[in-house]
Amino acid sequence: MEPHKVIDLNIEEIAPKALWFNIVLVVAFALAYQLFREPLSFGFSLFGTLYFFGGYALLIVLHELFHLIGFVVFGKVPISSLQYGLNLKLGIAYATSDRPVKNRAMRAVLLLPFWTTAVLPTVIGFWLGDQVLVLLGAMLTAGAFGDFLMYRELRKEPNDAWIRDDPKLPRLHVYSGYPPLDE
Repeated sequence: MEPHKVIDLNIEEIAPKALWFNIVLVVAFALAYQLFREPLSFGFSLFGTLYFFGGYALLIVLHELFHLIGFVVFGKVPISSLQYGLNLKLGIAYATSDRPVKNRAMRAVLLLPFWTTAVLPTVIGFWLGDQVLVLLGAMLTAGAFGDFLMYRELRKEPNDAWIRDDPKLPRLHVYSGYPPLDE
């Protein structure tokens, strides 16, 4: 069975847009932090730098882990169907399932990491007065750029459509019926 639609993200095309989105968000979140939390305070330290880079790496791993959790919780796929890794050629981390899920579930799979690795750290950062967490939240919000684009395209499809995540590329295959598993 052929998909009736393929949602394909061209990394070379969206990378510059995602970079600008990242820059704008970091500046906006930093300004918001300066205005609402600690006016005119900004500094660098070895600990702060290590905290930032370590936190960024950890949150990227958690972002992909939450995609996997979303597949299991919302898509009801078996854990054995999950795949996780890095595509060094494309410069992306990925988390996927070899099983199709309903459109509504896939939209939840796409947005779960945004809420848990972007919104939550930002809120906690403002609450605790932790500027690094606020900036990490901004960067992970921008890191969900591709997820937002796919979500937007999936909103145009019926809730009962079946979605297969491509295991190699940032691409979703949309089917009107349950697709065969051996494709």
